[in-house]
Amino acid sequence: MSKNNYKDILFKVYIFIFITIFMLFIILTIFVVFQKSFPNLASIIMDKEIQFAIKLTLYTSTISTIICLIFAVPIAYGLARYDFFGKMIINSIIQISNSIPPIAAGIALLMLFSTKQVEYMANKLGLDPVFSVKGIILANFFINAPYMIRILKGTFEDVNPKLEFVGRTLGCSVWGSFFKITIPLAKNGLISAIIITWINALGEFGTALMLAGAIRMKTETLPVAIFLNLSAGNLDKALAAATILIVISIICLFLFECVQKCNTKKVNY
Repeated sequence: MSKNNYKDILFKVYIFIFITIFMLFIILTIFVVFQKSFPNLASIIMDKEIQFAIKLTLYTSTISTIICLIFAVPIAYGLARYDFFGKMIINSIIQISNSIPPIAAGIALLMLFSTKQVEYMANKLGLDPVFSVKGIILANFFINAPYMIRILKGTFEDVNPKLEFVGRTLGCSVWGSFFKITIPLAKNGLISAIIITWINALGEFGTALMLAGAIRMKTETLPVAIFLNLSAGNLDKALAAATILIVISIICLFLFECVQKCNTKKVNY
């Protein structure tokens, strides 16, 4: 065996060792949580507080993801398809809320909605987010919308604009070519963006904590339930909430990988 072959094998072993160590670290961490929580999980899930946290988490994550999608699709498409003055600056501004620490983002939102003019307008419209469920949704949207825009921008850039042009020459309007050609071709990217955004919304804590507070049985999502119960020394409830979040996230990650695999197969085909 030549010297180069030995180097190739050594390089592969080096990579394998790091993959194995990192995988073991993740598996052991999750295993410990499952091991500690499973004996009491069934009874704790029946607890009214945990059930409230589950329902609120699913509700706020879903609503915020829908709002993110409504904003992200046109913004991402505009950034992907059109060149205009200040595009780079606009793109940078859009990504700011995803770049700053969540707690700082939460304080910024709290200060914004604590100003008299904004607070008056929000109350008038019935949309005051401070210490309310609306605050959780707003916090999720503020943090996750830029991430969804980034994913969808890449997705739309991968769709050949010539196909849209052909659609328009055959009689489609701009709207028609967008909904009949672009959206179907970007379907897998859209699904992936929705799944990832929804998973991120499930675990959002810092921004929502600053804006909506950690009020038991009012703004108590699963991350807040972990925080409140761990602070009160109720480890069983905290572990149960963490286990539920982990299980949901793993299922969503599996779905995401399936979508990505289907997308890869279509591209290869």
